[in-house]
Amino acid sequence: MADEIPILPGLAELVAEYDAFIIDLWGVIHDGVTLYPGVVDCLSKVHETGKPYAMLTNAPRRSDAVRRGMNRMGVPAELCPIIMSSGEATRLGLEERREDWFDDVKLTYVHIGPDRDDGLFDNLDLRKVDSVAEAGLIVNTGPWRDEETVADYEPLLQDGAAAGVKMVCANPDLEVIRGGVRIICAGALARRYEELGGDVLYYGKPHSPIYESCLYQMGDPDPKRVLAIGDSLKTDITGACNLDMYSVLVTGGIHGDAFGIAAGDHSVAAGKKIAEICALEGVFPDAAIQSFCW
Repeated sequence: MADEIPILPGLAELVAEYDAFIIDLWGVIHDGVTLYPGVVDCLSKVHETGKPYAMLTNAPRRSDAVRRGMNRMGVPAELCPIIMSSGEATRLGLEERREDWFDDVKLTYVHIGPDRDDGLFDNLDLRKVDSVAEAGLIVNTGPWRDEETVADYEPLLQDGAAAGVKMVCANPDLEVIRGGVRIICAGALARRYEELGGDVLYYGKPHSPIYESCLYQMGDPDPKRVLAIGDSLKTDITGACNLDMYSVLVTGGIHGDAFGIAAGDHSVAAGKKIAEICALEGVFPDAAIQSFCW
């Protein structure tokens, strides 16, 4: 347990010490709508090191769709060399069904999630159905509408759990902030499904397979020589710690309200406050920065 988390002014002093980088997107690079100030400059500096880096995101969409969204926000294509999304991992999982978990599962599914996530199912040998009673799987990519709560899904979740229908969760995040508004993610629905006795298979952070995919695409660097940057203790920092990566927490993201650290405050007191909140979650980053900056 750490008594204090050191707060760094930026990434520059760390970059030389590591061989590769894993960078979260939502809460680090953008808020779902707009890029945070200075991120393109920082990405450019990382790119100029010539070291491999991957953007790893619990977004329930294919990696190409995430890349297009980044480009529309203003991140040049050359600064997005590797993107691995939980949606991409989910697509591969549904296509290959390597896990024993899929044994004897009917190839029919109900999709919980918005139409924009339908690309996950293109050209798969799965048939979409309208009711849980007909389904072999519930594929959960998040709420149908941003304003909904977990309670809105209670009847469907109860029916599915009672029928023994397995759930694939394409985004383990519990919530996210989009344009300043906090909304639930697929992980919140999956957690409730487990509480009801449902069986859930997760694709995405903090689970190791998605990190292993990133490492493979970066040329298999030693995880101990990888610097991971993210804003979520439950996913980004936990996932990095599980693989013994050096982790840096961005304090202005999902936990920003809880930390309440003023801009430019690198004090011991601020570091102790971060450590206290991390202790409540039982996971500690190696260092913190207030935003993704050089």
